[in-house]
Amino acid sequence: QVQLVESGGDSVQPGGSLTLSCVLSGDVKSTNCVGWFRQAPGKEREGVATVFSGGYGIFNNYYAASVRGRSTISQDVFKNTVTLSMNNLKLEDTAMYYCAATVYSDEWKCRFRIDEYRHWGQGTQVTVSS
Repeated sequence: QVQLVESGGDSVQPGGSLTLSCVLSGDVKSTNCVGWFRQAPGKEREGVATVFSGGYGIFNNYYAASVRGRSTISQDVFKNTVTLSMNNLKLEDTAMYYCAATVYSDEWKCRFRIDEYRHWGQGTQVTVSS
């Protein structure tokens, strides 16, 4: 089993920045794909960003169009932590943010297929308001 704990959610003004953290524990080596997802009230859960650990220090990142260019996902394998930094936050970024982990044989599969993620955290709330 893998446990994930998110933190870093906060209330910020439009244009502000946040860094969310996801700490993984347990059988972390059984996973190689970690994704950040979000769910706003009344909306479906959607993917934000993913990171695939290809071994040998190689990581592949993937971003949703809605956050590309103003978000960065990174992984620290020594700390078993995946962070999501978001800049220029918009009202529509308001949501509960979740991290999730799974395992894939190929990098190109590490995307936003929610039902394929085996392990989920409890979420951290991000609110963007003026």
